[in-house]
Amino acid sequence: MITGELKNKVDSIWDTIWTGGITSPITVLEQITYLMFMKLLDDNQIKKEANANALGVTLKNKVFGDGKCVISEEPRIVTDYKNLRWSVFHNFEPNEMFTTVQQYVFPFIKTINTGKDTAFSRYMKDTVFLIPTARVLAKVVDGIDAMDMNNKDIMGDVYEYLLGKIASAGDNGQFRTPRHIIRMMVQLMKPTLADKILDPAMGSAGFIAESANYIQEHFEKELLKKENAEHYKTTMFSGFDTDQTMLRIGAMNMMLHGVEEPNIKYQDSLSADNTERDAYTLIMANPPFTGNVFQEDISKDILALCKTKKTELLFLALFTRMIKVGGRCASIVPDGVLFGSSTAHKMIREELVENQKLEAVISMPSGVFKPYAGVSTAILIFTKTNAGGTDKVWFYDMKADGYSLDDKRSQIADNDIPDIIARFGNPDEEVRERTDKSFFVPKSEIIDNGYDLSINKYKKTEYVAEEYPEPKEILAEIRALEAEIQKGLDELEGLL
Repeated sequence: MITGELKNKVDSIWDTIWTGGITSPITVLEQITYLMFMKLLDDNQIKKEANANALGVTLKNKVFGDGKCVISEEPRIVTDYKNLRWSVFHNFEPNEMFTTVQQYVFPFIKTINTGKDTAFSRYMKDTVFLIPTARVLAKVVDGIDAMDMNNKDIMGDVYEYLLGKIASAGDNGQFRTPRHIIRMMVQLMKPTLADKILDPAMGSAGFIAESANYIQEHFEKELLKKENAEHYKTTMFSGFDTDQTMLRIGAMNMMLHGVEEPNIKYQDSLSADNTERDAYTLIMANPPFTGNVFQEDISKDILALCKTKKTELLFLALFTRMIKVGGRCASIVPDGVLFGSSTAHKMIREELVENQKLEAVISMPSGVFKPYAGVSTAILIFTKTNAGGTDKVWFYDMKADGYSLDDKRSQIADNDIPDIIARFGNPDEEVRERTDKSFFVPKSEIIDNGYDLSINKYKKTEYVAEEYPEPKEILAEIRALEAEIQKGLDELEGLL
């Protein structure tokens, strides 16, 4: 979560657009996103140009070319490429800036990837630039300039905060996932260039964007190979959603990570229209909580595994269908999934324990999603086998995530995330006691407890006996203190 000066800057940008006459929160978010995208496009190319100059090579595949750019043929609109760059037009006086952005820059970014059937080209073609006046645009541009957009952590927090300002945030259980939780899950799953990664409830594409970051950081040399680069840009990342705005934001997000043609599309993942099965090697998601769907619309093979209308259960069933055998999944679930007593709750837990390989249950504190929701959650990690394989399950009782667990979510020193990453998959966990933060529970014990996966069912609490003095000793101490107080009062009275 962002606080202090940065929060005030974001609020100021939002209020400027709102005061300018755009009162729909979702439209405000879109307009800010377009402008941030314009700046990030230029920032990215400036970095690449600097690297190319340092290496003495020619930069290829530039977004902003040299010379003239033809915006459209009919009517014919032409401008210098340099005028399309944030680093140039942000210095224009307000009226010239407004004309440049409205007539040239915004139409230009809509043409990126024109001719290719990419997620970006699909979801940008119907966008409209709605900043009303030159004065409003100039103030917003100044506000964006004042933020450190080269810091990915900060920009992730800014995006999360902007998304949280949408009035619908939290409806139907669609809570935005904090970036540090996304990052933790990606680090636990360790994606590789061999993976095909999916988030079937992608929102702003946080999980697949962070996976792209991870791949860039850990496989930099391998990405120089043509086949790896092509896989990274086209077939490696997929995301589905039913919100056109989120699809647009997600497509922009992925393009800024160098993923030009991700498989991002409008689709209800739970419906019969989703026919993708055994197609992915890694799923990471935070699917909607508490929502319900029309049962007649749900894919029959999902209902065969878990007959319910509850989305949090249906998505878990879906994951087991969409992952290839040997593929892995990490999903955030509400705590009720771990111990719910309905037939559907028990069926999905039994499926994960008996037919797949359930590896870990990481219990998170209820404040993780504040200030938008106080729901308690956990992360389930499993591998698809369709033949069982669960021998024991690793449990971790996360108490702190580096932020206060109130609505302010201020940064604090206590943070279990580094410990979780270090301990996951560590053989030393075998000797941990049930009184520790993490420990293994054998499959047989989980079965005996009706497939209950709540950590409190297995964690042991140590009670330390506290010894108190005898009542006579306590009374004597009280009398001694009383005598001392009386003596002090007498001395004070003597001074008056």
